[in-house]
Amino acid sequence: MLRKHWFVLTLALLMVFAGASSAMAQPINLIVAQGADAVSLDPAGQNDQPSARVRAQIYETLVHQNEELELVPGLAVSWEPIDELTWEFKLREGVYFHNGEPFTAADVKYSLDRLADPETASPSAFIVGFLSEVTVIDDYTVHITTQYPFAPMLAHLSHNATSIVNQKAVEEAGDNFGTAVAIGTGPFEFVSWSTGSHIVLKRNENFWGELAKPDTVTFRAIPENTVRAIELETGGVDIVYGIEPIDEMRLTGEPGIVLDKYSTLATSYVGFNFLKEPFDNPLVRRAINHAVDIEAVVDFVYTGQAVRTAGPISDMVWAANPNLEAYEFNPDKARELLAEAGLADGFSTSIWTNDNPLRMQIAEIFQANLADVGIDAAVEILPWGTYLADTADGKHDMFILGWVTVTGDPDYGLYSLFHSALHGNAGNRTFYTNPRVDELLDLGRTESDPELRRAYYYEAQELIVEDAPWIFLIATKEVVGLRDYVQGFVPHPAGHHAVWNVTK
Repeated sequence: MLRKHWFVLTLALLMVFAGASSAMAQPINLIVAQGADAVSLDPAGQNDQPSARVRAQIYETLVHQNEELELVPGLAVSWEPIDELTWEFKLREGVYFHNGEPFTAADVKYSLDRLADPETASPSAFIVGFLSEVTVIDDYTVHITTQYPFAPMLAHLSHNATSIVNQKAVEEAGDNFGTAVAIGTGPFEFVSWSTGSHIVLKRNENFWGELAKPDTVTFRAIPENTVRAIELETGGVDIVYGIEPIDEMRLTGEPGIVLDKYSTLATSYVGFNFLKEPFDNPLVRRAINHAVDIEAVVDFVYTGQAVRTAGPISDMVWAANPNLEAYEFNPDKARELLAEAGLADGFSTSIWTNDNPLRMQIAEIFQANLADVGIDAAVEILPWGTYLADTADGKHDMFILGWVTVTGDPDYGLYSLFHSALHGNAGNRTFYTNPRVDELLDLGRTESDPELRRAYYYEAQELIVEDAPWIFLIATKEVVGLRDYVQGFVPHPAGHHAVWNVTK
């Protein structure tokens, strides 16, 4: 009888342990929602945030920028300067691409040369515009030679666009690379992409480092902010990027939901097209800066999720000028400047935006502000892909956009958007040109003395504010919504959040 009881007890214990083991073995399928679909999963493709957020899981760079904005080893384990123009990088061994090809110095050369090649026509080519030559020394050593001393080189090599790709994979895929094929060395492998809907990734079981905790990650594109929030409430998604202010207020304290607010490297702005009248006139641009009520944008559109900025880069960026004076909201001053420009009776124009609800609200507020000073501004809403293409081609009058200084260095936040060499798709969609600003931005990227660099960038920002190629709006804060069972999520100020350590 006793033996029978022991048998029953043992069987019961085995069933408990089996159940616990089965529970532990349950796959982690993480679902992340963001406000737009990716444009390209090729690192040399479009330089947009939704794409970069997915690419950051698939690919790796030589230098990694962590959540504290520190530059730490990535696919390179160490680096040191050989002379003023050449750096030596020692590469990580035992790394394989998702197609099974070993990672070597040849891949570094191919990736950086490809990004810089005009035939690639990458909008991110400017990121490696400093390159002179990438030389393979041996399988795990490369020398990177610059055309001139380039102070922010390591920061640039942490940019998502410099992710290392495999030549065989790229050439075999042809035009399908970045759409149907995306092969890197990162913690996740690309599985599929249903355009306009979702992208599926799976854990890279051959990753050189600690394996990703999720078995799969699905990035869902949900443009409507409120719909994203409802999906979080109902458990349809685990993480939501970009919880808008109205939903933040509604979800605060909601059972089962955690809101994580963090400061970012991002700014939002309204750009003018210097190629079109009357925006080639600085009086008109300054008038519009005085005509619009930016505090209304801060208070009523971005409630608690933005601060006004007097200049073009976030205060989190090194060498952001703290002494800039913001344009005051002064409709009378705006009318005076318009009259001085010969436009006392105003003019008709348009404000372009994509279907981002916050930008649409900004456009509506500014439409009313401009009407008050005699400017008839039609609001036009374009699909995201068309929006990027047409602003790159200069078809717009005014447009609303944002920029993330992802490297944390002012070279990326200023050179990209205000240097005359980068008109159009590379970043300068206002087609702004100022020879002195060009000179200062060139000096800033070649000077090794930090204090001299700071002085160059301070002056450049002062001139940019005076020239007013933008309506200088806000530096944003981002709110990520998470189900309360999500653990291990750490936001990145650049917005390219790592999800490989996330569990649920």
